[in-house]
Amino acid sequence: MLYNRIMKIALLGYGKEGKSAENYFKSHFPDATFDIFEDFTHDDIIQQDFSSYDYVFRSPSVQPLDLPNETSITKYFFEHCPCTIIGVTATKGKGTICSFIKSLLDAHRENAYLIGNIGTPALDILDNLTERSVVIYEMSSFQLWDLNKSPHIAVLGHLEPDHLNVHTDYKDYLNAKANITSHQTSKDFLVFNQNNTEAVKIAITSKATKVAYPFNDFDNIEKVIKDSVTLPGRHNQENAMAAIATAACYYNISPDEYLREKKNIILAGISSFHGLPHRLEFLRELDGIKIYDDNFATNLSSTRVAINAFKGSHLTVIVGGRDKTDYEDLPELYEILKSPQVKHIILIGESGHELAKKYRDPRFHPASSLAEAVNIAVQVTRNDHDRNFDTIVLMSPAAASFDMFKDVYDRGAQFQRLVERLN
Repeated sequence: MLYNRIMKIALLGYGKEGKSAENYFKSHFPDATFDIFEDFTHDDIIQQDFSSYDYVFRSPSVQPLDLPNETSITKYFFEHCPCTIIGVTATKGKGTICSFIKSLLDAHRENAYLIGNIGTPALDILDNLTERSVVIYEMSSFQLWDLNKSPHIAVLGHLEPDHLNVHTDYKDYLNAKANITSHQTSKDFLVFNQNNTEAVKIAITSKATKVAYPFNDFDNIEKVIKDSVTLPGRHNQENAMAAIATAACYYNISPDEYLREKKNIILAGISSFHGLPHRLEFLRELDGIKIYDDNFATNLSSTRVAINAFKGSHLTVIVGGRDKTDYEDLPELYEILKSPQVKHIILIGESGHELAKKYRDPRFHPASSLAEAVNIAVQVTRNDHDRNFDTIVLMSPAAASFDMFKDVYDRGAQFQRLVERLN
């Protein structure tokens, strides 16, 4: 696109993607001008006149507005990317699936890039790409909302309600997720979780060549997975299966053929990934007590999976934060916490306070701060430590972080600093 005048760009939101867009376009169009909009409402924006802008970039959490020249970083990237895109979405687990895929492709010595919701803005790497590169794009529902192209290989993991404080309803959330495959053709691939009803429903409508996981028809898959996955929990074994299926699609062979022919590469690639920060991340062992950071567990599903990953252990769980359902999910959260391995529950934040008000449970230990929560967790676990069992302190909040922290990264970082100082 050639410009005979100064390019004019509006940025609706100025987080990582907004700053990345500004840097990218300044490097390509040094005279470009930018208007940055922050802390606005939907009504504020639709009353503005954007007709003079060449691009209006909305941040992922800003609902599509149908403005003149409106787009997103994701849409712009898809239009200009010269190489294969592998897009991955799920309610939870998409970052781990992406990282397993990256480890596999690295083991094959591919020129692979991992971007998107996992933390690296897409435009940061666009200039580095060639036709021989491959991009693994972690995609949230917000990035998929109005996507008008789909990746060559789409991965659709476990889906359940989330972000309903932003999406109109669950149907709107699922429609956004479905965009990852809605523009695919028979020449493309869809890897989907066959154990998830919503993923199966979306897959049925897809025109792509479909590959289901978890695998159930390969004799050697269990051994390959068990020999290579270092992360706790069956869900991480399934995440690795999704990555294996995706790599098979990338090489245009079936998963069973890929497993037969490239077993050593698969073992090397899968085993080299040791987990993402704040996702069931092992921090340290203190007096026989293992401490795990699962601060990315911002919904019930993630906390349920985390607790189930330690079956047969004795758990002290730190939960609570900003609820995304107006506390309608508290009964379900309490049912999850009734798991027999949960011996102590440390309550923090808004939802922790509401849980303590709603239920009376001798396992509850309210805390007014994260520091107090960590200290209580270690103290009660020490007092109740049975050396016949693995003993775990697990922070898996089942809630957002914004009641007490800047964001989920801040919450996780503060937790890790507190754990590091324990003695």
